[in-house]
Amino acid sequence: MKISTKGRYALRLMMDIAMNDTGEPVRIKDISARQDISIKYLEQIVSILNRAGFVRAIRGPQGGYRLVRKPSEYTAGMVLRLTEGSLAPVSCLDYEENDCPRQETCGTLELWKRLDDAIKSVVDSVTLEDLVDWQRQKKDDYVI
Repeated sequence: MKISTKGRYALRLMMDIAMNDTGEPVRIKDISARQDISIKYLEQIVSILNRAGFVRAIRGPQGGYRLVRKPSEYTAGMVLRLTEGSLAPVSCLDYEENDCPRQETCGTLELWKRLDDAIKSVVDSVTLEDLVDWQRQKKDDYVI
């Protein structure tokens, strides 16, 4: 499993909004400049986040985007599942009900289940707030 640019950029976009929330909406062109991601691609991603109710669009010349909830209320898993779909390492684990005809005799199924559980435990325990904190620590490490 590989996380696409859409998933990675969605997390960066959400982090950028959280880090630059001064009470005013965060403009997509500012996010684009800070994150070095094209405005067009960010607009596609923010549209997905907006439709899902993760961000709110504010229209007008002073418009932009705001998080709907606090950063601590979003997990990396929520954002990645929204943009990537299933994070399961194999297709037979995409759904709650495994309908694979080989599941009773599959010697590798336990490996895939353990890998799936490990992925879920990480992405579902890391919040947007954690990511923001980690980003701020990285910036603080470079202050001389």
